[in-house]
Amino acid sequence: MIRFAFLLTLAVWLTANSPLHAADQPNIVVILCDDLGYGDVQCYGGKIPTPHIDALATSGLRFTDAHTSSSVCSPTRYGLITGRYNWRSPLKRGVLGGLSPRLIEPGRATIASLLKEHGYHTACIGKWHLGMDWSRPADKPVSELNIEPRGQVFNVDYGAPIKNGPNSVGFDYYYGISASLDMVPYTFIENDHVVELPTLDSSFLMMHGRENGGTTRKGPTAPGFDAEDVLPRLAEKSCEYITQHAPQAKQGKPFFLYVPFASPHTPILPTKPWQGKSGMNPYADFVMQTDDAVGQILDALAQSGVADNTLVIFTSDNGCSPQAKFDELARYDHHPSGPLRGHKADIFEGGLRVPFIVRWPGRVAAGKESAQVVCLIDILATAADILDIPVPENAAEDSISFRGALQGDAEGGRQQLVSHSINGSFAIRRGPWKLALCPDSGGWSAPRPGSKEAESLPPLQLFNLNDDLGETKNVAAEHPEVVAELTQILETLVANGRSTPGPKQANTGEVNIRAGLPKQDRQKGKKS
Repeated sequence: MIRFAFLLTLAVWLTANSPLHAADQPNIVVILCDDLGYGDVQCYGGKIPTPHIDALATSGLRFTDAHTSSSVCSPTRYGLITGRYNWRSPLKRGVLGGLSPRLIEPGRATIASLLKEHGYHTACIGKWHLGMDWSRPADKPVSELNIEPRGQVFNVDYGAPIKNGPNSVGFDYYYGISASLDMVPYTFIENDHVVELPTLDSSFLMMHGRENGGTTRKGPTAPGFDAEDVLPRLAEKSCEYITQHAPQAKQGKPFFLYVPFASPHTPILPTKPWQGKSGMNPYADFVMQTDDAVGQILDALAQSGVADNTLVIFTSDNGCSPQAKFDELARYDHHPSGPLRGHKADIFEGGLRVPFIVRWPGRVAAGKESAQVVCLIDILATAADILDIPVPENAAEDSISFRGALQGDAEGGRQQLVSHSINGSFAIRRGPWKLALCPDSGGWSAPRPGSKEAESLPPLQLFNLNDDLGETKNVAAEHPEVVAELTQILETLVANGRSTPGPKQANTGEVNIRAGLPKQDRQKGKKS
């Protein structure tokens, strides 16, 4: 019996570590939720029923220390697609709008372009939010690195072909919306054109049933477009794509499907069958509907006969937004950030630590948990590592493979992690230590940047996450040597233009790691 168990263990190890032949290359599906908090999923301690995501964790590997590089939308997506820290891009704070031009630099390799070059069919179905070049007259401006104001929303020729969208960065097929579902234009896009012209001027409720809860930004809307229909449509399109490409995948033409959902981000609009389903509030209902959409995609993989050779990654782009109504959810003992401090937009863990589950039958052990630090920017290097694909020297400069963690190796992997908040504040993590180069949240929770409370606080925050996961005690004064070491590491990572081995790379624009500090402290990093 002991001999049999040993041989079985050896067989699993050899399978996981054996080189892949072309016909064995896995399909890759990345599901990215929008504003889903670390504690929103039941297998991470949440109270909202999420049976499909939980089942994915039961059949895969659940990471407990996974992070986004930014606590808001566009920057995180830039990092995931390029394998590069978002703050190296031209976008230094905030997010893009629905009409913003392309953010990903021309010629930059992406996970899609890399996989496409090595035989994959690639698709993105969902919320893009990385800019695309809409056609507009030269005298009609559109904001480039922030959300466009109301006065610009009709400056675009929506009937003209769109340039430099997802198809220009390696995706063979795209279907979705240009940005968040509370941003114009309200119309679906397929490849380089809108599916229906946005000829109306409309908005949508921010939350189902809350007439006094505000609305989305008003702007161009297609006559047949309803925000409530977006989640079902994206799930349907994703399943159609899987069904269509499964036969080719079985013949050695694998696919890469990136599904960036627009939920449970605002507008929080569950469809009628899901309204009231949670017994909590519309946000919880919307989380349940999002979980069901994940289940539909997993079912499509199974029914198409490709589930066993598909690597599935499930995660979120940042922490939960206060739009979820934390006070209402707390009545049911549900806390979207779980044990973490802060939420979306913040430099605290609640803004950056996210659910992260990986399933690959026969290659990744089922029902296991990993405490290894990983970041969404690492997905690119991990895919390349699994497929034995060389990554160009001038690409994925910050992406570090977590293949070892997938195979049960507790050592190796990412040694440090740089985080960014909505206002451009930095934090750096190494081991249990996390140093935030700001006196405040860097985002929306208290103490807010520029607040009276923040003015009286020390300019730097140091936390030992092993002892203080909730980031309640700033120990910077007690450990000046740790502060100095982490600051030096961050400065080096910025100066080198990369955190992986290779030639130095140029950053796009000035990177000020002390941007979140009060003015008098930005140069020295301490009170003068």
